[in-house]
Amino acid sequence: MAAFRGEFRLRTSAVLYKNRRERLTHPCPCGYLSDPVHPCSCTPLAIQRYRSRISGPLLDRIDIHIEVPAVKYRDLADRGEGESSASVARRVERSREIQSERYRSTKIHCNAQMTPRFIKKHCELDEAGNRMLELVTDRLGFSARTYNRILKVARTIADLDASDHIRQEHIAEAIQYRSLDRKTS
Repeated sequence: MAAFRGEFRLRTSAVLYKNRRERLTHPCPCGYLSDPVHPCSCTPLAIQRYRSRISGPLLDRIDIHIEVPAVKYRDLADRGEGESSASVARRVERSREIQSERYRSTKIHCNAQMTPRFIKKHCELDEAGNRMLELVTDRLGFSARTYNRILKVARTIADLDASDHIRQEHIAEAIQYRSLDRKTS
């Protein structure tokens, strides 16, 4: 993979990434849309204009887009019973091993690099997952590129779950990571 260096400016700060393709943006011009503490000062038209600056074809090329809400102090300080970082790291490592084995005799190293031919071969869905993806694709008008991105992400989720087949819950989770495709205003 060729080296990629990107610089993204967020208001007055810039974030540099090397060998990664990441995009960051606010949900609206003021940055407070859906914030429970700070009211958004943007009009619906301003939000629509702001979001229209990101083209559909560009959004299609982003595997995962999610909204990250502000976190309250008590949630940060809580030492609850969530999954430990070590446990997550082990699942990620197992997933990477699964992908290395799957693609060992190819030039592909991970699910994100799959071509449509590999997607057809390695993204086998259960019946319920297939119905769900068909329904959502038709209802939201996903492009072929978005459809393939959902399958790649679902394949990765299934790998993290140590599942040979992509199940409905893997498809549902992958669709949840396409939040900007679902925005209408």
